[in-house]
Amino acid sequence: MVAPGELQAPALQPPRAAGGDSSFRALGLGPALVSALQSLPITQPTAVQRRAIPALLRGGNALCAAETGSGKTLAYLLPLFQKLLSRPLLGPAWPPCPRSLVLLPSRELAEQVRSVASSLGHSVGLRVQEIGGGRGMASVKNQLRSDPDADLLVSTPGALCKALRKRMVRLERLCCLVLDEADTLLDPTFLDLEVADQWNTKTQLVVVGATFPEGLGQFLSKVTNLGHFTTLTSQSLHHLLPHVQQKFIRIKGSDKASELLQLIKDQGRSNGALLIFCNNASTVNWLGYILDDHKIKHLRLQGQMPAAMRAGIFNTFQKGQRDVLICTDLASRGLDTSRVALVVNYDFPSTLQDYLHRVGRVGRVGSKVPGTVVSFVTHRWDVDLVRKIETAARRRTSLPGMESAVKEPAISKGKEQHKMGKKDTFQACVLQNF
Repeated sequence: MVAPGELQAPALQPPRAAGGDSSFRALGLGPALVSALQSLPITQPTAVQRRAIPALLRGGNALCAAETGSGKTLAYLLPLFQKLLSRPLLGPAWPPCPRSLVLLPSRELAEQVRSVASSLGHSVGLRVQEIGGGRGMASVKNQLRSDPDADLLVSTPGALCKALRKRMVRLERLCCLVLDEADTLLDPTFLDLEVADQWNTKTQLVVVGATFPEGLGQFLSKVTNLGHFTTLTSQSLHHLLPHVQQKFIRIKGSDKASELLQLIKDQGRSNGALLIFCNNASTVNWLGYILDDHKIKHLRLQGQMPAAMRAGIFNTFQKGQRDVLICTDLASRGLDTSRVALVVNYDFPSTLQDYLHRVGRVGRVGSKVPGTVVSFVTHRWDVDLVRKIETAARRRTSLPGMESAVKEPAISKGKEQHKMGKKDTFQACVLQNF
C-alpha cells in the first residue's frame, strides 16, 4: 500500500515565497477575463496557472507539463483568449478559418473543454465551436455551418482530419494551436493531418499533458522547430500524488468480481462516486452484466460504443445521476472527475503512464476528498509494475520511462547544432512552487 502524504494537492498549495500578488490580474489577464472568472466563480489561480499564463502570454512555442487535475485547461485557455481579444477580427470566411484550435483525444474531453471555453468566451464576446468524430461528415459540416465565424475551434484529431481533407475548414489564420493530452497523439493519426503544412509558421504551438513518454521530441520535431520551445514542468510531474491513498490487492482473476462487489457495497452512495477501470471493452460489458444482476445502477463507457450511445454518458456521471462508471482508459485522461472518491483498477493498467492517469481521477482541483485508488494485482507483469510504483513512492521519485522535457532526436540535433546560436538554445523553467 502507498500511504498518503500531504493532505493538500500540490496544485493547490500556495506559493512558497511570501508576499506578492498571485491574482489572475497580476498574471497579465485583462479586466474582462478576470471578471468572467469571478462569475464562474474562480478567484485564485492554481500553481500551473501562476506559471504558465505569463509565459504563454509572452508568446513562443511551449510545453506545459503538470500532474493530472492541476488546472491545465484554464492555464492555456486564458492566455489564448487574451490574445484573441487583443487581435482584430478578420471577417467571415468559408470554409471557416478559426483563429485558434484545441485538439483533444476524445469526444468526451472535447465536449468538456468546449463547455469551459464557451462559458468564458460568452462573457468576453468570443465564440467557440466544437466538432467531434463518429457521426459522419454531414454532422461535421452542420457543426461548422452552425457558427462558421468561431474564434476557437475545439476538435478531436479524427474530425479535424476529415474536415481538412474535405476542405471544410482552413488553418492559415491560426494564432494558437493547443495539443492537449499530447502523448495520445504519438501515432500516425495526428501526423496524417498534415497540419504543419497548413498553419501559419507564426502560430504559437502549446503542448499540454500530464505524462510525456520517451519519443515525444521525435514526434514534435516533425511539426515544429524544437529549438524554440519553452518547457514549463512541475516538480510533481510523473510523481504519485502524495495526498491520494493507493492500495494493491493480490487476487486471483476468478475472485475479482466478488471483491469489486464488496468494495461497491462498502463505498455506498454517501461516500462519493466510483470509477472502475478495465483494459478492454468486452470486460466493461461483462462487468456491467454482473452489476445488473446485483441491481447496482451504473453507467458504461468504452470506445467501441456507437457515437449516439456514447453521447452524454460521462456528462450524466458528472451530474451525479449515477455514482458508478465502468470504463476503459477512454475516461482516464483530462475529464473532470472531481466528484470521484474511489478508483478501482479492476484490470491493472498495462503501462505506468496509464496508471498515473487513472490515479489522477481522484484528489483533483475541486475534489472534496483526497480519494483512494484500489488496484487488483493478478498477473506476474502486474507485480513488476507494482514494484516500480512502490519504489518510486518510497524514494519520492518520478515513475520510470517518462520524459520531463522535449528533447530533439539525436540525428536531427547533430545536423542542426552548428546552426543554433545562444538565442535558439532550449529553455527550461521548472515550476518551483509546485
